Amino acid sequence: MPRTPKALPALLPAEEYSKQADTFSLERALTARGLTPVAGLDEAGRGPLAGPVVAACVVLPPDCDYQVFRDSKKTTEPEREALFQTLHENRAVFGLGLATPEEIDTLNILQASLLAMKRAVLDCAHSLGRLPACLLVDGKFTVPDLALPQEALVRGESKSASIAAASILAKVSRDRLMQQLHERHPQYNWARNKGYPTQAHRAAIARFGPCPEHRRTFRGVKEFVQVD
Repeated sequence: MPRTPKALPALLPAEEYSKQADTFSLERALTARGLTPVAGLDEAGRGPLAGPVVAACVVLPPDCDYQVFRDSKKTTEPEREALFQTLHENRAVFGLGLATPEEIDTLNILQASLLAMKRAVLDCAHSLGRLPACLLVDGKFTVPDLALPQEALVRGESKSASIAAASILAKVSRDRLMQQLHERHPQYNWARNKGYPTQAHRAAIARFGPCPEHRRTFRGVKEFVQVD
């Protein structure tokens, strides 16, 4: 049976999370309680019609300039690339995990995203030499089958610098992967649309049919899957 993650002790009333200008306060409070290292966890790529979903797990050093990390959706591509480099330069410890289109089709996108997150945590643990003491997870769900305390935070990128850093790492890593996949399948123009359901991408699927990197259970793809 999957193990139910232990919830973290409440640090602030729920209505106070959105008021916190200090996006490293949760990490510091958990560290003060002896829960260290604290890792942030996020994913990128739930909405596209093609490519994997990619998750990142990040442990920021306590003396980092945490304020530079913010929601990847609120940054430009050059800003994300610069922050990606900053993560490497600032001694952050991180891990990546992905779930393939086949796993997405088999499990559904939510379960595949959680699987990618679990893999990212285990990859981060390999670099740390141990599992993180606790996880701050973006979204409504914690990660199953991990025996460590976790807290799910809706819009977590605005509440935790560690989650924001993970969102940057996941987004940049996935975009680079889609650029590589574009070289194999240039007809879909993934270098530009990153697999998302743009009008041009939908038109390319209708014209050329889906390829193995497409998510065959997603609307916009499944209509064009040839059944043997």
